[in-house]
Amino acid sequence: MTSPLPSSARTAGRVFAWILAGVLIAAVLVIAWIGVRGALAYGHLRDAQAAASGVGSQLSDPAAAADVVADIAPHTAAAHDLTSDPVWRLAEGVPWIGPQLSAVSTVAASLDDIASTALAPLADAASGFSVEALTPQGGRIDLTAITQIQDAAHTAADGITGAAASVSAIDRAPLLSPVRDAVDQVDALLAETGVATDALSRATTLLPAMLGAEGPRNYLVLFQNNAEWRSLGGIPGAMALLHTDGGALSLAAQESSSDYSRYDTSVLPLGDEITPIYGERPGRWIQNVTQVPDFAVSAALAREMWAREHGGQQVDGVIALDPVALSYLLAATGPIELPTGDVLTTESAVPLLLNEVYHRYERPADQDLFFAGAAAMVFDRLSNGGVDPAALVQALGRAGDERRLLLWSAHEDEQALLADTTLAGGLPVTDAATARFGVYLNDGTGSKMDFYQTATSTVTWNECSVDTSGLAVGDATMSVTIANNAPADAASLPDYITGGGNFGVPAGVTRTVAYVYLPEGWELADATTSDGSGFGGGMHAGRRVVSLSVDLAPGQSMTAAITAHTSTAGAPTIEVVSTPTITVPEQVASTCATP
Repeated sequence: MTSPLPSSARTAGRVFAWILAGVLIAAVLVIAWIGVRGALAYGHLRDAQAAASGVGSQLSDPAAAADVVADIAPHTAAAHDLTSDPVWRLAEGVPWIGPQLSAVSTVAASLDDIASTALAPLADAASGFSVEALTPQGGRIDLTAITQIQDAAHTAADGITGAAASVSAIDRAPLLSPVRDAVDQVDALLAETGVATDALSRATTLLPAMLGAEGPRNYLVLFQNNAEWRSLGGIPGAMALLHTDGGALSLAAQESSSDYSRYDTSVLPLGDEITPIYGERPGRWIQNVTQVPDFAVSAALAREMWAREHGGQQVDGVIALDPVALSYLLAATGPIELPTGDVLTTESAVPLLLNEVYHRYERPADQDLFFAGAAAMVFDRLSNGGVDPAALVQALGRAGDERRLLLWSAHEDEQALLADTTLAGGLPVTDAATARFGVYLNDGTGSKMDFYQTATSTVTWNECSVDTSGLAVGDATMSVTIANNAPADAASLPDYITGGGNFGVPAGVTRTVAYVYLPEGWELADATTSDGSGFGGGMHAGRRVVSLSVDLAPGQSMTAAITAHTSTAGAPTIEVVSTPTITVPEQVASTCATP
């Protein structure tokens, strides 16, 4: 028979059991506490996410975003409180469950900080603001409406940038799939909202000075003609001088490219990379300044040409837009009747300005008069009210996104704010998320035949692998197909449309010179064309450039395929940036996803 345990041992056993029971009960309570608070916090975060889902787009009108911010704040504050108490913080140090809790608390704290300290001041400042204040009335924009939200816009941009950095820094590796997906969703939401607040911050800084708040300004406006391709859109066929002073806007001059000289040498040095690829053409003819797919280069050349033709007058900046962008603006202005009796609408503007006018007027001088009249009428409508402000903001945003509206400032501090935006019209940029190819098209016919042409691009990873940090290496192929869709009897079209054979290209045939830019750090592996033609190229700002030329008769097409390789781990997504033509290009992208 087993002897009984001493009383001291039995007491110790009971004490140990009590302690174990207490620990287990405490653990259950902690788990329950965290579980209940986590569930409540999750509900608040989902409610905040639902309320915030459209705030990025609404920030184009800060007053409209004020109500959204008011809806978000209580939910983010509650979620932050629920995930920041001492018990929650202690549990963040526990293996496995700790990273999940830490991720949730970081997201909650970041969103609460945005709602309480970043967006709240903007909502307060915008309470009396209306986007209508941004539309000109009587030829003037009220600059006070812009400056009154300037400080709050800066605060919002800085706050969201900081919050986005905190969420992006969360280590996804130990997270469970539902938590990781939620973090990714918030990360994407902050990125979208960050773009909007950053754009608003830059706009409130740039616009007052550009509109003459600190003294008169002059801007050279280039109207690009997409019927004659250039890398950035089309030849600058017409131009105007926009004068601003204290918010007042006026057209000080209107001209045509035919008013400009052909210069014996480039008006500015083009450098040892641009010249081997493009020659001196961009710096000798104003029609060619947009041949280099970097608007900072194009604008500087156009500015110098303007100065040479106008007694040394130096403009403060250069703006470029095309008839497609104009068609977007017409959604805000409504139809505009021209002195000729023609009516400009969103549907009629492009075919009228890029094709019909050349059938109607044989003399270039008459065409120039038509364009000048159209530009003056549109400017008058835009600057004197009667414009739908929301539609105007949307039109300008769309034109900027499609690189149809470009802006360069001769003032270094302003250009620094523009430099990494789509408005800057820079070379394709590769970042941590996306590697970008560039496809830039140029007419070599001296014609307006590109009205009938289309260009489509595709890009696809061939072989690739993604490492544990989500970066990719491998091979990809970018293809571009150019098609001449002109009628079979295109040779009978007016000489101004066909080029009349002036550059050795038969009437009706199109000659296109294309420049394909590889992403920074990528190497050329192979290049082929469906017609067997050859390639040229060079290097430009760290990017390999492949050039080619193709002649197409009506009904013909050609496809060029460029295969490139990256051996350095980089962005998992690849996409194409291309010349804005008459048609709106589809977003072309491919993402490497190793099983």
